Amino acid sequence: MKRIRKRRNGFALLAAAGIISAVSLGAACFFEAAFAFGAIAFGSFLLALRQTLLLRDATLIRDNRIISVSPPPGSIPVKKKNNDTEETVVSTFGVLIGSKIYRWGLSGVHGVRLNCACIDKERIYLTFGDAIRTIRLEVLHGMTQNQTVLDAAQKLWYETGISAGITGW
Repeated sequence: MKRIRKRRNGFALLAAAGIISAVSLGAACFFEAAFAFGAIAFGSFLLALRQTLLLRDATLIRDNRIISVSPPPGSIPVKKKNNDTEETVVSTFGVLIGSKIYRWGLSGVHGVRLNCACIDKERIYLTFGDAIRTIRLEVLHGMTQNQTVLDAAQKLWYETGISAGITGW
């Protein structure tokens, strides 16, 4: 989420700088340069708007979480250890993995839906899609106790209507 917010703020700042530059160059009668900076400002505004929509979806997923998993300590590359670890959130409305969002359940009956969930000793397997495309996602869960897995499966069923298959426990 921090990465999405940082990109949104950067694009908004670039759009503001482009608008200021375009106005000042237009006032100085440099119309070609003003047009170029205006185009940069418009593109940056559109990218900031896209990041705002992604941030809204990420917030929706984070606020309606079913399972929240931090990566195992050994799986984080050395370069990323100083930054915040990327948390994986499985939600009623999708999955948030770092700044990558997989959405479902927001477009009505004919949109992307969660179809299947399975939990084993190490991973949660989620299958979701629509009539055209299906995606299978594997997420490390880090749950070690049987009761935690049963609680997660119960909450998944309650929130999404999908009964999770539990194997290997």
